[in-house]
Amino acid sequence: MTIDINIHKGGYVEEEIVITDIQFQVNSGELVGLIGSNGAGKSTTLQGMMGVLPIMDGHVSIGTYGYIPERPILYEYFTLWEHIDFYMRVAGKEASLTDRAHELLDIFKLDHKLHDYPTTFSKGMQQKVMLILAFLDNHSSYILDEPFMGLDPQAMRKLLTILDELKEQGASILMSTHALDTAEKICDHFILIDHGRILQQGTLTSLRLMVKQDKASLLDIFDTLLEENHHD
Repeated sequence: MTIDINIHKGGYVEEEIVITDIQFQVNSGELVGLIGSNGAGKSTTLQGMMGVLPIMDGHVSIGTYGYIPERPILYEYFTLWEHIDFYMRVAGKEASLTDRAHELLDIFKLDHKLHDYPTTFSKGMQQKVMLILAFLDNHSSYILDEPFMGLDPQAMRKLLTILDELKEQGASILMSTHALDTAEKICDHFILIDHGRILQQGTLTSLRLMVKQDKASLLDIFDTLLEENHHD
């Protein structure tokens, strides 16, 4: 399913609009990178997409989705397995998702931590819990907010493999990230955002044409476009 976003304006209080005229699509089988500086409006855009932004004027079409938040959200008195079991029970899919849960636990090397409390885990291990919960069920879309945060190189490789598999299955994936080197290698399309508005969007090739630098990195492109925007 295609993610179709058309947010006219959004924010947290009426007097302070944070994002304006956010329009883009993420097609089936496509991984799109949402790129911006701190405070540019990336997380606000994601909240608007999920319908949890207090002030939102616009339309979004996203279908069912898996979500990785910017920071792990964990229950203090739930063990790792209780987090997973709670998700499966709420989804009504305890029987059908148990095997997938154990597969992901093995992939991210947390199968020996089933009865431990994730609130005592390292940041990287907590992020792995979020990955397991996000990828436990099959969804048409995925919203990933800084998914590489705290991950070791092996876990990053596992995550990239899963993203490839989801793309092959036709999922639409939107990923907000500051890991521009990685995004440059894996994303099909980029949305560059600044001060709550879309600066530019396109493939790496089309963005290079915009800045007239045929070998520019994503970081070079973003810096150039930011500088041009701030001088206007």
